[in-house]
Amino acid sequence: MSRFNNLEFGSNANEEPRREVIKDEAYYLADGLDLYQRGRYDLALRSYSKVLEYNAANTAAWCAQIRMLVELGELREAKLWADKALERFPTDPELLAAKAVCLARTGEPGPALAFSDASVEEKGDTPTIWLARGEVLLARNDSGAPYCFERALGLRPRDWTLHWLAARIHAFYRRFALALRHARLAVELAPDWAVVWLEVGRCELALGMSSRARESFAQARQLDALLPGLNEAIMAGNRETLTDTLLRRARALFS
Repeated sequence: MSRFNNLEFGSNANEEPRREVIKDEAYYLADGLDLYQRGRYDLALRSYSKVLEYNAANTAAWCAQIRMLVELGELREAKLWADKALERFPTDPELLAAKAVCLARTGEPGPALAFSDASVEEKGDTPTIWLARGEVLLARNDSGAPYCFERALGLRPRDWTLHWLAARIHAFYRRFALALRHARLAVELAPDWAVVWLEVGRCELALGMSSRARESFAQARQLDALLPGLNEAIMAGNRETLTDTLLRRARALFS
């Protein structure tokens, strides 16, 4: 065989050629979801922005961008993006629900409920719309909140991301017992995802279960050592453990 054959085919002549990855609207939408599910909200935000570069009418990407900003705590920016999106699509139920979430988190329960009402009135019957309504009612201490969460999760009961999001919503409003219940359901459905173990651990720590929290954080680290927020959670768990130890010693000394 001549050297030209070697140059053309190399030593892997029988291997199938690699398919070139086409980075288009669908690629960045899928990439954004993957990054979101791995807790990389800032990177997911960039991917969803890329989606809108290809198709500015993709309302799913608009909603996802708003969600990422909420997760990052950039509530002012989230409201601005929600307003910008609603200028284009004023009756989109998912966007109306996203704006309701922004308002709930910035302490505007009245307007939040109005936007949530509008999202439901637009025949919105999706899990995210009902999760948003549950959050709005939770922010108002309304007894109707549990029904909304049940309705949302009942629409896709095997979707771990919905249980995970429900846990994060409850944790934001410091309803840690309910948050832990949702987080544990997420773990049952997706035990190989680090983000759900991190959420379980955070809830356990908030409820004073520091030993269990350390185990949950260890599981999260085993699955994804670089998970954003994990190191901070582990340090918080270690501080809690040290405090518990010192309190026990103090009680022993003065008992």
